[in-house]
Amino acid sequence: MHAIIAISVIFLFLLMSAIRVFREYERGVIFRLGRLVGTKGPGLVFIIPIIDKVVRVSLRTVAMDVPPQDIITKDNVSVKVNAVLYFRVIDPAKAIVEVEDYLFATSQLSQTTLRSILGQAELDELLSERDKINLELQGIIDHHTDPWGIKVSLVEVKHIDLPQEMQRAMAKQAEAERERRSKIIHAKGEFQASEQLSKAAKVISENPMAMQLRFLQTLSEVASENNSTIIFPVPIDLFKPFIEAMEKMKK
Repeated sequence: MHAIIAISVIFLFLLMSAIRVFREYERGVIFRLGRLVGTKGPGLVFIIPIIDKVVRVSLRTVAMDVPPQDIITKDNVSVKVNAVLYFRVIDPAKAIVEVEDYLFATSQLSQTTLRSILGQAELDELLSERDKINLELQGIIDHHTDPWGIKVSLVEVKHIDLPQEMQRAMAKQAEAERERRSKIIHAKGEFQASEQLSKAAKVISENPMAMQLRFLQTLSEVASENNSTIIFPVPIDLFKPFIEAMEKMKK
């Protein structure tokens, strides 16, 4: 009786050891007596207990933070740069067989590549052409991780930490640039205003009465804005037509 119970327990243990359940995003790399048999999953998988060894591999995209790296740019500026790397395993067998720890290896490769590529760029290029640098980093890292069964989908440079001296210099440069643009805009405005005044003077010289009408318009504008008494000189020539008309009526 005890023997039957012992055999049943052993059989149940072996049966449980022979069953593996893999989620939709998981695959199992099967080794049989040390030799690679293949990849199985997802769902219910049966293996040979004791003989087979299973290594679970996730196929989900991994977002890996690349620690800040000290970089000297092509124009000899020291900066700290960090990035984020997005990748996933597309061949679980290669990810286990070809490299000891694919997560650690990918992290180290991304750090060295970041220092190498950004060290070849100037500071202005690093700040203004980030998309181009991201694509270059993604292409290089993806090329080196392809034999490991890993696909790098995206690399993004997150933050560039500049020295305080460089930040102050760039702030002064930006301020000088804004002042230069302000002076140019002001000069253009003065030039356009002078052109319009020249045209106005030409019209007034051809029609002297236009100046008198302008006086009256200015008086109307001032009177509507301020409640005060205004003494406004009116040239006698403005009333000359009325005086001549009255003299004709007397005759």
